[in-house]
Amino acid sequence: MLGETSHAARPLVDPFGRAISYLRVSVTDRCDFRCVYCMAEDMTFLPKNEVLSLEEIDRIASAFIRRGTRKLRLTGGEPLVRRGIIDLVTSLGRHLKTGDLDELTLTSNGSQMARHAEALFAAGVRRVNISLDTLDAEKFARITRWGRLTQVLDGIAAARAAGLQVKLNTVALAHENADEIEALLEFAAAGGHDLTLIETMPLGEIGEDRVDQYLPLSKVRRDLAQRYTLTDLPYRTGGPARYVRVEELGLQLGFITPLTHNFCESCNRVRLTATGQLYMCLGQDDQADLRAIIRRVGSDAAALDAALDEAISRKPKGHDFVIDRRGARPAVARHMSLTGG
Repeated sequence: MLGETSHAARPLVDPFGRAISYLRVSVTDRCDFRCVYCMAEDMTFLPKNEVLSLEEIDRIASAFIRRGTRKLRLTGGEPLVRRGIIDLVTSLGRHLKTGDLDELTLTSNGSQMARHAEALFAAGVRRVNISLDTLDAEKFARITRWGRLTQVLDGIAAARAAGLQVKLNTVALAHENADEIEALLEFAAAGGHDLTLIETMPLGEIGEDRVDQYLPLSKVRRDLAQRYTLTDLPYRTGGPARYVRVEELGLQLGFITPLTHNFCESCNRVRLTATGQLYMCLGQDDQADLRAIIRRVGSDAAALDAALDEAISRKPKGHDFVIDRRGARPAVARHMSLTGG
């Protein structure tokens, strides 16, 4: 691909000595769901000319890989609604074959997984995250606004049949699924899936009251501990989750708690939006415009490398997440679908 070189470059290290080894890329801001904690129902999506082409995504991702990124996750919106997405995954899979990349993975709502699971596996993907917030069809329709539970359950089954390991992600919502956590744990365990619980994050105006939705996972954990034996695990990915083993179910359970626990001390990741803006922190607005660099006439690998160095030099120590209880305003204005979940 354009701009690649055959030799390894120096790694990207932030001001706090953290090597950047994990890149999350939003390939589109579009989604076929309108989940109540993520989007407003009446969303205005980006014009196509503002969105990175698949070749541009490949070029930026490959530059990160050359600088030491070992894990690449494609997100959205819903990544599988992007036209040509399998071509991009297949192209990026070449870095797995050379050993320059350890893992190429994807986060999905599961709606299109039945169509694409086999092609993802063939391209080198071995693990996917699929969102599942309820096992109740009526609740599912209410939470996603546009989704059908059967789509997602079929997608999970297809992923497993194709050989993909599936991790389920559940956003904890006080008035929707607080009473279903145990059922979701048992569903995950029965299917051989791990499960991660996520506190709702204050990104973007969504037409809902986040204070009303917010369910602290510290309370969820206390409640689960009365029913199950939870053993803390030393397992770390450099990401935000903290893990326990649910002994009775043989399940690994993760907790992502941006509001009740600052998870930044070992952060090794950055996020690239569908428009080519690089966010060094999910919870802050500082960004670097990589689209402008790669669309500049005569832009080469050195220019992109310099832009990466400058951006990572501004990576903060931690985020500023907080739910504004006076007005339920988001911590940052952009939606999760733009930044990449």
